[in-house]
Amino acid sequence: MRELILGGVRSGKSRYAEQLANQSDQQVVYIATACAADDSEMARRIAAHRERRPPHWQTIEAPLELPEAITEHCSAGTTVLVDCLTLWLSNLLSGPDMANTDHAQIVDGTCCLPPTAIQRRIDALVQATEQSRGTLLLVSNETGFGVMPINALARRFCDEAGALHQALAGRCERVTLMVAGMPLKVKEHPGE
Repeated sequence: MRELILGGVRSGKSRYAEQLANQSDQQVVYIATACAADDSEMARRIAAHRERRPPHWQTIEAPLELPEAITEHCSAGTTVLVDCLTLWLSNLLSGPDMANTDHAQIVDGTCCLPPTAIQRRIDALVQATEQSRGTLLLVSNETGFGVMPINALARRFCDEAGALHQALAGRCERVTLMVAGMPLKVKEHPGE
């Protein structure tokens, strides 16, 4: 079973996914995509997420290698919780390791991968999702409810996130939208 859990910042999407993972009675693998680099506020957010997780959950850090981590860890009898897709996409677009790749380009003064490289990574994620076994919970920020961003990189991020969400929603049995801590079922596979 695959579920895409979308919502705005502080909508309760991570806590909801964690509750689902806890209720699964399966081994849980938590794939974290956040990286703090030199951002102390992000480091505090990461620490808060770590403190909430049960100690018996296995944590895999995959700020860029998300498709590979899903392929490796999402098997029958396992619940894999990915938190979150939009941070992974941010890392691809402008993460700290982008300056060290030969495919990087500069957009609005920020080093990022070109659209073809981003699309290859998205395609790999969609394929890993399709081939996953067990339970896969994908957490992501819904970016389509806000105003049109003012700069090219932010618009590109929203476009890429929207396309990624559409591709994954088509392949997941469930899609849930979190609003004020409340789960709204957008898609539920017949018979569940």
